[in-house]
Amino acid sequence: MLSIALRTVRTRWVAFAGSFLALALGVGLIATMGLALAATLDAPQRLPERFAQAPVVVKGNDVLRVPGPNGERTGTLAHPKPVAPDLARRLAALGRTTEDRSFPVRAEGAPEQLVGHPWSVAAFAPYALDAGRAPQSDEEVVTTGWARPGTRLTTDRGPATVVGTVTAPGGGHGFEDAVFWTDARASRLSPAIDQLVVAADPAAVRAAVGQDPDVRVLTGRDRRHADPDPERDSEALLAVNALLGTAGGVTGFVSVFVVASTFAFAVAQRRKEFALLRTAGATPGQVRRTVFAEALVLGVAASAAGCLLGAYGAPVLARWLAEEGIAPHWFTIGDAHWPLHAAFWTGLLVALAGVVAASLRAGRVGPVEALREAAVETRTMTPGRRLLGSALLLAGIGTLAHTLLTDPSDLLHRKTYTSRPMLFIVAFALLAPALVRPLVRVIAWLPAQLPGAGGMLIRENAAAGIRRTAALAAPVLVTVALAGSLLGTTATLGEAKATEMRQRTTADFVITGGAGGFDPAAVERIRSVPGTEVCAGAATELHVLEEGVALIRSDARAADPKSLARTARPPLVAGSLGDLDDDSVIVTQEWERHTVGEDVDVWLADGTRKTLRIAAVMSTGTGDNGAYVTPANAPGAPVDRIDVRLAPGADRTAVASALAGAARQAGGRIMTRDQWLADGHPGTRRTTRLGFLLVLGIALLYTGIALANTLVMATTDRAREFALLRLAGATRWQVLRLVAGESLLVVLVGAVAGSLVAVLNLAGIRWALGLLHVRSGIVVPWDVLGATVGACAALAVAAAVTPAASALRRRPAERAGVQD
Repeated sequence: MLSIALRTVRTRWVAFAGSFLALALGVGLIATMGLALAATLDAPQRLPERFAQAPVVVKGNDVLRVPGPNGERTGTLAHPKPVAPDLARRLAALGRTTEDRSFPVRAEGAPEQLVGHPWSVAAFAPYALDAGRAPQSDEEVVTTGWARPGTRLTTDRGPATVVGTVTAPGGGHGFEDAVFWTDARASRLSPAIDQLVVAADPAAVRAAVGQDPDVRVLTGRDRRHADPDPERDSEALLAVNALLGTAGGVTGFVSVFVVASTFAFAVAQRRKEFALLRTAGATPGQVRRTVFAEALVLGVAASAAGCLLGAYGAPVLARWLAEEGIAPHWFTIGDAHWPLHAAFWTGLLVALAGVVAASLRAGRVGPVEALREAAVETRTMTPGRRLLGSALLLAGIGTLAHTLLTDPSDLLHRKTYTSRPMLFIVAFALLAPALVRPLVRVIAWLPAQLPGAGGMLIRENAAAGIRRTAALAAPVLVTVALAGSLLGTTATLGEAKATEMRQRTTADFVITGGAGGFDPAAVERIRSVPGTEVCAGAATELHVLEEGVALIRSDARAADPKSLARTARPPLVAGSLGDLDDDSVIVTQEWERHTVGEDVDVWLADGTRKTLRIAAVMSTGTGDNGAYVTPANAPGAPVDRIDVRLAPGADRTAVASALAGAARQAGGRIMTRDQWLADGHPGTRRTTRLGFLLVLGIALLYTGIALANTLVMATTDRAREFALLRLAGATRWQVLRLVAGESLLVVLVGAVAGSLVAVLNLAGIRWALGLLHVRSGIVVPWDVLGATVGACAALAVAAAVTPAASALRRRPAERAGVQD
């Protein structure tokens, strides 16, 4: 059987080329992503940056520790308490101390995430002056290279002149965009001590700190926790895992699908060949083993080629991830080899699994098939395929209905709306032969009515060759369904979030500030503008222990209840906004406790535990409604947004002018309500969109391979049919137009079927949003769908017309077997 399989692969290499390419590419992608995933697991531990040369760092404790019945739960605090002045004095008695203050700075022409520090802490990075000198007066600063010496800066902290620039260790401008003032000036700009460097024995420092829960003592590698955003590398690696995991899962699914579909069509094309083997005495088992042997040869060769491709592709992927900012800048591929082994055996398993159904069908071919002249298709839709497809379709609908009835918000999670379409895709692909004929009739009805026989021939050829049409439509179905489902869902959720923003805000103007927000004096200047009703809000967070085991963080807004009622319209389902006070909270329905009047224990943004009464309850929505508290329950949270509503009878133009002046003086930006909504329109996260585009790119590539391979096989086998058309009077160009028309029709059939899958998934999302009290429509990514269908159509036409044109070069009588 193996020798027969080898000869078959060598003789019918065209039939196996597409499967080899698809499988090799799939193994290569799995190997590439596996090597990248292995690199995230073996990532080096991050080293300290800002305080790499500091002996001991004392900072406010930003780790929330909550005891529970099943052990301690931890979280990260948004606004940890600063180092107390009396503790700083006690530590100063142990050795020299350096006070660190970090505060956001806004300056014209400066980087967006600009942060200010006292000059003395620059030595601990250690930064080195590469131009100019250190600051000596209140208006002198040093930058990390984003502004050169001599530059005059206009900042929200006052005017300043750049007198020097620094270089980070290893060269370059480092891990942050910073500006350094003199220590005296920095202490006036930000009086609180964020971190304290102590030149003393760590044991003595810990003894002086004692059991103070609001303070952390950092030494060694732990000093990295004093850096800005210390978890950014681990969060970036989690994003890499999610992106590659999704892409790898889709790659495996599509590769199995394409290989199985290609083998199934190849077996259907070789019915007479298998019948001759049966006539020569081969048993059904021998025929099945022949098909398996072919898959084994193909699988070994393609998997080996794919592993080689992955070994070269992984470093390229790692560089791209680092350059795009998805992975940390140091991210590289390690020396792990297990992903290559996993990819090889996965590819071989995919090849063998992909021919299971095809081998069973090949074994059922009887010797009588060798006597048939016409390639009449029989049993294109087997009972097993019909039963499995129907079962998967019902399972998909059932799980969708169950989720909608129990937890509709689960449909809005990325893992759910990424994986759920696969069930419907497989179901529709299995049922494709049953869908093809009615779809062909509907789509080709109008062309068939046009003058001439072309439209009618296209329709009848596609309807008669059900197996060929289904095999060609299936990969298009997969690609269109993925594009519509994934990108359509993210666009729909973005529009739903925008709808929530519009409904929650009744302000006429919105004034926003940077990360540092507005100081009390700036808020009062804006509040004093005549003809306005002002609500100053701050972003904060709450932690709550649910079911005694999960410490859940919830975003929250802090504002005065009376002013909030004038400028906002939260989606309340119970309670009243007016009942909010310093001893209460407004929560959403997704909280474990969400009954008005019920008490709930929360931990504030600085770690303070407090029991608050639930004053009102909001709908869950898309998950961005958060919670509301008063400013008394938002310690350390600066005002970052000021909503302004015009008082009755106020002059809009005059008020807008006065607000613009006050906002400019405070370093803020004023926008109308419509401008603010447009500026803050929720979009798909960059990593999510890149992941989806990677998935769609893989699917489109596989679709092209499947279309090209299947069409080349099908068109080559139709050479006699084309010759008969020529003998019947058709010109060469008429035959080519017929072939191109059939290809376009098949692509449209696949596109319509894929659109049905996308509509089914998007309908579930829309239903879930309705149950969550979000009134928003479905957003269909027509541009992406159009480009996807167009690309599939171009590939299909090229793959069909090229071999057809080659077949038409010979005389029709020779192809048809007719003697002159």
